[in-house]
Amino acid sequence: MALFFAVGCAGRQSVETPDYEAIYDAPLEEMWPSVREYFDSANLSYREDRGSLVLETDWKEEFGGSKISGYWHRYMVIGKRETPTKSKLWVIRITKTVNQALIQPGRQIDWGVNRRLRGGDGPEDGVSTEDDEDRFNFPRGENGFYVDSAQGTRDMNMEWKVFRGVAPKLAKKDEAVPVKLAARAPGAKEVPTFTECGQAIIGLKNRVKPGGVMLLGELHGTQEVPRFIAQSVCQLVTSGTPVSVGLELPVENEERVKHFLQSQGGEADWLKLMESPFWRSPYPDGRGSAAVANMLEQLRQLRAQGLDVAVFVYDHPKLTGQQREDALTATVLSHVKAEPQRFHLVVSGNIHSRTAQGLPWDKGYQPMGRLLKEQLQDVTALDMAYDSGSAWICAADEKGRKLDCGVKATKGKDNGDRFFVHVWDSPNAEGYHGVFYVGRVSASGPAIEKGLGRPDADEPPVSLRAVDADAVASFGR
Repeated sequence: MALFFAVGCAGRQSVETPDYEAIYDAPLEEMWPSVREYFDSANLSYREDRGSLVLETDWKEEFGGSKISGYWHRYMVIGKRETPTKSKLWVIRITKTVNQALIQPGRQIDWGVNRRLRGGDGPEDGVSTEDDEDRFNFPRGENGFYVDSAQGTRDMNMEWKVFRGVAPKLAKKDEAVPVKLAARAPGAKEVPTFTECGQAIIGLKNRVKPGGVMLLGELHGTQEVPRFIAQSVCQLVTSGTPVSVGLELPVENEERVKHFLQSQGGEADWLKLMESPFWRSPYPDGRGSAAVANMLEQLRQLRAQGLDVAVFVYDHPKLTGQQREDALTATVLSHVKAEPQRFHLVVSGNIHSRTAQGLPWDKGYQPMGRLLKEQLQDVTALDMAYDSGSAWICAADEKGRKLDCGVKATKGKDNGDRFFVHVWDSPNAEGYHGVFYVGRVSASGPAIEKGLGRPDADEPPVSLRAVDADAVASFGR
């Protein structure tokens, strides 16, 4: 296969997750106009330094972000000459956020009288010369408001996206370049040339294939898990895999969710979704958070673009114990078997997703994950891994008489700020095959607290209404 990339190791990985550079079989000056055309067709506005073959896109809200999460990014694209007849691109992804999650070490200013810029034997004595250099070299000017959070990294995933879009135009008639086709929704006339899906989730795509099921055992009530789900779906459907997301919401909400996903996302559509008693539970455990509602909006937008995204719900809250696990399993199983060509991403509390039998209080207990594993060939169960932070959690009060719901501190382990999937050589005692990591977690409160409209709107179109007592009374957990 006459491909344009060189560097001699093309056979080591699939084209989905390359770790080697994309090399264009064309001089830099011939390749560059096609690069401009790619960014024009992708609706990524940019400014260009024509003398040096460098362009920089405008700031754009990152997919998965909103006023809830607040991430933006831009790309700096640098043309490089590999040989007189070959060329390549470097794409630097610069991310910024209004929060302090990505703040650089040494950025905080100590206004105390004892502050020393240099010297000392310990961290309490101030910052080093290297810290000062990094700080003074940080972006300024238009980045001033975000200067504490901006960071730039080389984005080889984006480099290969551009390559697959540009190289066919440069190819000779007898040569072929692999092009990824997005998964088109039934009835959609077209799909976008380029969809921004956030920074690539490490280790995700090589665990995905049609008919497979990935169970995500989560801690309810964070901003990051819904963000992880939305980014995962976006990255998979734009790579050609149709995805169905299973949410642990009551099955009575199936039609509401389906209608919303296929709607225009107007005020009436939000009202129809949010008027369900589920969102008004007196014990909101995080499944009805503002971040979950925002995730549904993100999935709706993907489908509106013509991408093949589906959502189903599968909880049976009126049942308890093993009966509930059996019902959860039956509902998920019916969706998987009805559409074996799709990949199913199923999210639940981290007891339901276990594939090992037994709980500390019931050795014979069979979670949904175990029951699915017995009936399906491709089931991967991932436990949630995260850095410390906060979550909206419902926990028993000190006397154990009722649930206390609110923002609680969480204790985790810092494994960086990149989302990733990691699978072990063998399952652990709970039957988990690995973990999905979401970085530092932050709480997301009930969506209903922001009114019945879109949760990240500047002014919710409908003010918060008194909870209907009859509706709440009829809502079983």
